[in-house]
Amino acid sequence: MIYTVTVNPALDYVLQLEKVDRGEVNRTNNYSFLAGGKGINVSQILNQLGIDNTAWGFVGGFTGKELVRQLNQKRIVNDFVTISDVTRVNVKIHAQKETELNASGPKITNQEIVAFKDRLNDLKKGDIVVMSGSLTPGLPADFYQQLLPTIKDAGAEFIVDTTGKALLGTLSYKPLVIKPNHHELADLFNTTFDSSDVMLEYAQKLLKKGAQNVMVSMAGDGGYLLTKDHVYHARGAVGTAVNSVGAGDSMIAGFVGTYFKTQDPKESFRIGMACGAATAFTKDIAVKSQIDAVLPQIKVEQIS
Repeated sequence: MIYTVTVNPALDYVLQLEKVDRGEVNRTNNYSFLAGGKGINVSQILNQLGIDNTAWGFVGGFTGKELVRQLNQKRIVNDFVTISDVTRVNVKIHAQKETELNASGPKITNQEIVAFKDRLNDLKKGDIVVMSGSLTPGLPADFYQQLLPTIKDAGAEFIVDTTGKALLGTLSYKPLVIKPNHHELADLFNTTFDSSDVMLEYAQKLLKKGAQNVMVSMAGDGGYLLTKDHVYHARGAVGTAVNSVGAGDSMIAGFVGTYFKTQDPKESFRIGMACGAATAFTKDIAVKSQIDAVLPQIKVEQIS
């Protein structure tokens, strides 16, 4: 089983209008409520790929009930811990420009944290846990890292989609894959890259620190995959990018889901690139037909 973890999901309140006049009453043309969260995005792509998964996290209040209702409607299996506080609402205003008002999230009690950690007792060898997204107020900054010993003791694999010191702190536990983009990779080492070769030298450092696989995404310029044996390159798919939200989550989902089935990092990279591009080319998380349409464009070349 693949488990996705979204500790701070949101009900996204999306407002569409032609323009916003500050200080005035504005009326929307359309609005919608959408279940949001990086781990939830991963689950959506896994469902499109036909790969069983379960969404974990925390939900509470009327907003949490609506979030779960939407997941059930999409047939995303979920087993959230119900909390006493209320799941946050993020406001997305689509007008002349896109404006986002993201709430910090609910408070989680110690009892609720214990209930979540009990979920990890169900893990078995071969399972994969994907942790992504922001933490709620009150959760310790190393919350994800606290879960890693239990995950590894169960013989399961994990991915933590994070950056900076939080990412470096996971490497000694040997994550299945990490996915910095080229800017995030440079920031990790407080440097800049003047060539792809230099960039790959730094990506190799992450392998030496413990990562099993390293994907470096470069938006429309494609990406690289480094394994312990080889380096692969894939060119970016041709299309109009209209959405950056969820593209990275989709890339991770494609890689993890395919690896879960095949244990083949090269093929996992190919599917991951296709999923990321397909979501970038649509206004929502991609569906299977959109992924299938992009997939023929993704050619993976072994460069070393």
